[in-house]
This record gives sequence, C-alpha cells and structure tokens, in this order.
Amino acid sequence: MDRLTAMRVFVTVVDSGSLSAAAQQLDLSRPVVSRYVAELEEWVGARLLHRTTRRLSLTPAGNEILPRCRQMLEFSDDLRHAVDAPTETPRGLLRITSSTSFTQTQLVQAVVDYGRRYPEVAVDLVALDRTVNLVEERIDLAIRMTTRLEPNLIARRLATCHSVICATPEYLARHGTPKKVEDLALHNCLTHSYVGRSLWQFEPKTRGGKSLSVAVGGSISANEVTVLLQAVLAGVGIGHMPAYSVGPLVASGQLVALLPEYEPTRLGMYAVYGSRKHMPATLRTMLDFLAERFADQPF
Repeated sequence: MDRLTAMRVFVTVVDSGSLSAAAQQLDLSRPVVSRYVAELEEWVGARLLHRTTRRLSLTPAGNEILPRCRQMLEFSDDLRHAVDAPTETPRGLLRITSSTSFTQTQLVQAVVDYGRRYPEVAVDLVALDRTVNLVEERIDLAIRMTTRLEPNLIARRLATCHSVICATPEYLARHGTPKKVEDLALHNCLTHSYVGRSLWQFEPKTRGGKSLSVAVGGSISANEVTVLLQAVLAGVGIGHMPAYSVGPLVASGQLVALLPEYEPTRLGMYAVYGSRKHMPATLRTMLDFLAERFADQPF
C-alpha cells in the first residue's frame, strides 16, 4: 500500500465531506477512494470513519490520526519541492483562456507580472466568451466565473466576483431610479446572452432579508461584457456588470450603482485545468501566482 497516498485520500475525504466528493477532487473512482481508506484503517488497526448513507464522521481514532496525516503530507510535500525546486524551472508555452472583459481588465496585467517572475514561460491568451473544451482546443488553463461548477471538472477557486447594477446619470434622469429590485422589470435592462439573460437574481446585504429574482428584458443583449458596457455608457439602459469592469466608472461618477440594499448573486472565479497528475511547472506556478494575486482583490 502507498501509505502517503492513503493518507492524502483520507484527509481529502474528511475535508470534502464524502467519498464521492473526494473521488472527484482526486480524479479517482469512488471504489478506489474507499479502498485506500480501508487499507489505511487496516494499517493503523482501527476504524477511522463512521459511514452512514447521509454523512461521514470521524471516530476517536480518526480524530487522533487526522492531524498526524496532515503533518506527514506537509513534510512529504516540503521534501519533494526541495528536490524539484533547483531543477524544475518553469519554461515553455502555456495557453490560457478567459472572457474578453476579464482578460482585458485583469488577466493580461497578471500575465505580464507573472512573465517578469518566470521569463522562460510564453503565454498564449485566448479571449473567448464561451465555455471551451480544454482537450479539443489545447487549453492548459481556463478562468471561469460561475455560481455552480460542473462536479466532474478539476478546478481551483481563485476569488469571488461581485456584480453591480448600474446606469448613467442621464438614463436615470430620463427614466427614473429603481428603488427596489422589482422596479427593474419596468426598465430597459441590457442583458448578457449566457448569464442572467432573462432573470436577474439578488441577495440581501442585511441579515433577515430574503433572496429575490426579477424577470428582465431590454433592447440589447450581447455575449460580451465590454459590448454591453458601451451600451450602458451610451445611456441606453441598465446593466448587470462585473465589478472589476465598472468599479472605476462608478467611482468617477460616470455610472451610478443602484439598489444599495441588494447585490446580484456572487460568482465564484475558478481556474479549470485538465489533470492533477504530472502537472508541469508552468501550470503549477501560474495557478499559485493567480491564487495569490486574486485572493484579496475587490472583485
């Protein structure tokens, strides 16, 4: 038995809360995950997990073993990185895709800064406003914004993305300012072809409030944020825009943020890639770089 792998599987099962979730995260089948846990239990001579149809919980022995497994894994990773570091210099081509708006406003500068740290890496940026097939389109890394990531994908969460409902002062002077979420149904709302085209969803900013949704529609729909932003800036209607695109425009007064008591449902920002096995240094260092860079960003 590969004891380190068994420890890693056990820790992942505990952290993810189920055998199935751990299997997806580790890119293993559920029976293989179960076998690793059983082999670890056999090796230590005690049951580590209580298994029921609804949940998993640690046994007393599991509570004792868990922190020691974490220590062993950390020590193992430290040893491996100490050996790899001198010889595994990131180099070569890395293909990354993201939406056009995020690529323009955030990703290109991040890639420039990454390149200063790792000058032997060349990055091919593919700005696309659709979901790509990583294998068919030879993409190493995709940045996706979503409320729900497909469970079969391998991904690392980078940040949380906020959105802003906004319009120009001129539009509001002509058509009035919506006071509550339901008022948006009476306005010309410019919508994204793939995200919230006909339904905008909101969460309250104060405790005790309830989630709301409103059916919207308008004279312009587009599959790309920067196109919609130009229409919003022209005073055509109200936009549902990512904060990373409109933050400076709201700060300067060119746009007015609406509905201060509610905010559009937040999106997770994920780095999606093909496999955890034999990850090249280019991809590993880019993942770490983006996670560090975007962790504290006010998206």
